[in-house]
Amino acid sequence: MTIGTDARLERIGTDGKFVVVPMDHGITLGAVQGLKDIESTIDAVTSGGVDAVLTQKGIASRVHGNKNGKGFIVHLNASTSIGPDSNDKRRTGTVEEAVRAGADAVSYHINVGSKYERDQLADLAKVTDEADRLGIPVLAMAYARGVHLEGEDPEHDAENLGHAVRLAEEVGADIVKTAYSGDAESFAHVTSSTSLPVVIAGGARGTDRETIEMVRGAMDAGADGISMGRSIFQHEDPRAISEAVTGVVHEDLSSEEALERAGLAVEA
Repeated sequence: MTIGTDARLERIGTDGKFVVVPMDHGITLGAVQGLKDIESTIDAVTSGGVDAVLTQKGIASRVHGNKNGKGFIVHLNASTSIGPDSNDKRRTGTVEEAVRAGADAVSYHINVGSKYERDQLADLAKVTDEADRLGIPVLAMAYARGVHLEGEDPEHDAENLGHAVRLAEEVGADIVKTAYSGDAESFAHVTSSTSLPVVIAGGARGTDRETIEMVRGAMDAGADGISMGRSIFQHEDPRAISEAVTGVVHEDLSSEEALERAGLAVEA
């Protein structure tokens, strides 16, 4: 890891903990709620304390000026929900393009266990090499997804997730994002499978309590933060839910304390 990489990691986190809001879903899902007026959403979540926002390179001009001095990550592959296979993520940019767009870091998605794993693994390795030369951190989004996985819920199986995060470290990533296994006890296996900072994905939006309790459980299991999209940018009050999540990650608040301080109702 270079000095530049270290310096830029500080721009997308706080004291080694990370609260990232990915908003690259315009390719995947279209201009859904929270993304049409992405400028206002970016202002709200960064005002709420998140460390960085993440988009595709083409949205960069709508990010700068609205992120309140927070970090910016450019995502480098994508697929759509209406295409033949959403697991088939393809390159949408290079590390150099991300740098030209003003990025502090880049991210790349790999589906471990899918039939596209081989190509995505090779691409991730190329991304980490490009990024290392330029001193740019790489956030690997490493999921257990695909036809080669077995079990009742393979995408949330701790063994599969542990394999995915270790793969990210093996090919040179600096941070790794993956799914939450469902409880702190099993997720501890995931966080102990790598020396990288591990952040959890949000997935489909749940209640505020479910979201914050998931964050609390992940942190208790040794996670280093979150990278949540829809649970934050589609919230009725993106700033408030950002404040709640940040309270757990950066201030070690309990679920109840975080929700109450953010002014969010504590659902039964």
